[in-house]
Amino acid sequence: MKSGSQNLDMTKGSIWKCMVSFAVPIFLGQLFQQLYNTADSVIVGQFVGKDALAAVASSGNLIFMLSVGAGVVISRYFGAKDFERMEAAVHTNVAFGCVCGIVLTLIGVIITPAILVLMNTPEEVLPVSTIYFRIYFLGSFSTLMYNTFMGILRAVGDSKNPLNYLIISSVINVVLDLVFVGLLNFGVAGAAVATVISQTVSAVLCFIQLLKSSGPERIVFRNIRFDLPLLKEIMNQGIPSGIQNSIISIANVVVQSNINAFGADAMAGCGSYAKVEGFVFLPITSFAMALTTFIGQNLGAGEHERAKRGARFGIFCAMFLAELIGAVLYVTCPAVMKIFNDDPAVVAIGVSQMRTEAFFYFALAFAHGVSAVMRGAGRAKMPMYTMLVCWCIIRVAYITVAVRFFPVINTVFWAYPLTWSLSCIVFLIYYLKADWVHAYDRI
Repeated sequence: MKSGSQNLDMTKGSIWKCMVSFAVPIFLGQLFQQLYNTADSVIVGQFVGKDALAAVASSGNLIFMLSVGAGVVISRYFGAKDFERMEAAVHTNVAFGCVCGIVLTLIGVIITPAILVLMNTPEEVLPVSTIYFRIYFLGSFSTLMYNTFMGILRAVGDSKNPLNYLIISSVINVVLDLVFVGLLNFGVAGAAVATVISQTVSAVLCFIQLLKSSGPERIVFRNIRFDLPLLKEIMNQGIPSGIQNSIISIANVVVQSNINAFGADAMAGCGSYAKVEGFVFLPITSFAMALTTFIGQNLGAGEHERAKRGARFGIFCAMFLAELIGAVLYVTCPAVMKIFNDDPAVVAIGVSQMRTEAFFYFALAFAHGVSAVMRGAGRAKMPMYTMLVCWCIIRVAYITVAVRFFPVINTVFWAYPLTWSLSCIVFLIYYLKADWVHAYDRI
């Protein structure tokens, strides 16, 4: 079976053209996604108030990501032109995503109040936080399936169709935010419903694209089933990535609970900063996804030297662009924070966090870049262990001890630059010393 017309074979042609042509649509798609996520905070903050803003803006630390590793497996078989195994991996991934989506929805709706209490959420914010998260989790099936479908498309080099679908859903989200929150005064419930509807539209559009595709990524209803050997292979790649994301989320919950202890102003200010920081992640995420697909396809095709050259290029681009954005935000952050809420206390806290972390974004980019390379090479356990130690154990230990001696919110802010930098050292040593390009030769 031939590839779809939008698919990109990254084993041939100019490395920088392959990487950039794949990363740019992802960048634009993530930009629109970030804009409509930010729209929730801006509209809620302006129309409802800072307590509601605190409820919405802190959501990122509770809603953990699920990664099953199918993108790595699919891109490797695509690069090796083993389309039969690739088709089986696609349908196994869809089946697994459906099961996980249902389980996540049920668990999320049930345990939301308990988790918010454990996070030391202030009482004045707890009711609206509970409403927001429960509605969000009701739509988590659509969110997870969208990520599943989008991962399949990107694994075969198609980053343009996901961009188009994100633009459509972004426009829908912003319009619905204005209607539900600004016009109808539905508050944070309106913001959550708008997000769920827009994510559902994205999932449906991606699904339709995969149904009508002429390539090996095409979904056929009767073929959606579990292939146990392939499921095991996907889980071998996905479980470490899923644990890694959960580790980061767990550590961030600890950080968030310490921030919550400083009150609603701190929650709103740090939540606003988190939305702004999302724009820093745009080049990081774009090149990380490009790197994983590029490395997977090229190692699957046995192009070892090409994989190494691509890794260097992608990591450098992510670091340069992240630091450039950080420098701009360092200067403009007071004005940027006022977009979300003009309360002086909220703005001051957001500015303080921005100026503490801005010049360390290169370290964040390097860590994610090397992590993406290792996932593409089938070595997902290495990033997991590094994140577990540096971004979870050491970060939590630092906050637990340091806040007792220096009980100010800036102490919490320094947890990120310190642990980013530490992980960079570990990643650099492994990247230079490990024979990661021959990982698939031994499979």
